[in-house]
Amino acid sequence: MNAFKKLALVAAMSSMTFAASAMTSVDDADLSQVAGQDGVSIAADLNINIASFVYTDTDAAGGSISFKGIKFTGAIAATMDIMSNTAWKAEALPGTLGMLTDAGGSMATPHAGAIADFAPKGDVVRIGLPQITTTKLLNISVARMEMGNSTASFGSIAINGLNLAGTTAYIWAH
Repeated sequence: MNAFKKLALVAAMSSMTFAASAMTSVDDADLSQVAGQDGVSIAADLNINIASFVYTDTDAAGGSISFKGIKFTGAIAATMDIMSNTAWKAEALPGTLGMLTDAGGSMATPHAGAIADFAPKGDVVRIGLPQITTTKLLNISVARMEMGNSTASFGSIAINGLNLAGTTAYIWAH
């Protein structure tokens, strides 16, 4: 009998736990009042090293050039949001993509026919590179450049403090 009481107690406690964690439905009116944060943010501290990049000319008198010790370092951040087609048209068409439309902003003119076929019909993913406060801006360097089969370097290249803030890209299916 003692075992039966213990079993009954465990069963009762389990049912209370289950009842406390049970999901309840939310109707549309209540759900419309829920506010939240949409989108995704990504940040990275890059430390990419590429041993070499070699270009070879395949002509009979061709040669090659090697870029060695390639590095990408620094911080980069991005945000991703879903935006409606209407919001995309209001944001993107007056700007960079606006040069593909006629003076009235229409995508129906012959020179803009390609963009009309290419333009999104539904929602769009917006990827933005926001301003970030850091002293670790993006840097790109090539330690050595060598011609042909020579190991003599004729210099290096560095791009320092590359700031991509304000860049926006859009992605959509078609």
